[in-house]
Amino acid sequence: MKIIPMLLKEMAEEAVTTRKMLSIIPEDKLDWRPHPKSMSLRQLSSHIGELPAWVTMVLNTTGLDFAQNGYTEHNCPSVSAAIELFEQGLAGAQASLEKATEDDLLPDWTLRNGDIIYVTCSRAEMIRTTFCQLVHHRAQLGVFLRLLDIPIPGSYGPSADEMQVYDLENTH
Repeated sequence: MKIIPMLLKEMAEEAVTTRKMLSIIPEDKLDWRPHPKSMSLRQLSSHIGELPAWVTMVLNTTGLDFAQNGYTEHNCPSVSAAIELFEQGLAGAQASLEKATEDDLLPDWTLRNGDIIYVTCSRAEMIRTTFCQLVHHRAQLGVFLRLLDIPIPGSYGPSADEMQVYDLENTH
């Protein structure tokens, strides 16, 4: 079984839901956060926007050391800028995966901060972890939007806001 086609398929499928979620963020709420320890909607949407680019980074490096290469937070000025960042990273990730070989997915990749190693795993595993991070932060976004009383689109089926569209509330 080939891994690259599965990764490309999963990335494309997750992109559909991610686009839906990013597109409903209200511009006038970008600095809102549900708690002082939480990211703002701007920070969260910017982070979601940058995650696809990690696929290309993983395929072209042996790791990331925050002590050597500090993390520079993206601070997208608008929802459209976060979507553009996402689309650019996604296009790059797709192109990188399409050029990669199955053997390119095997070497270890390490995420660290100096002597502190967070994780060492194969490139394939780190790409999957990146997808998981995307889903995780997209779920955070869903909670933020729910708290702002914004209807949420479904991810892997209809959301509670879409139940009436599919008339699923009365099928019990």
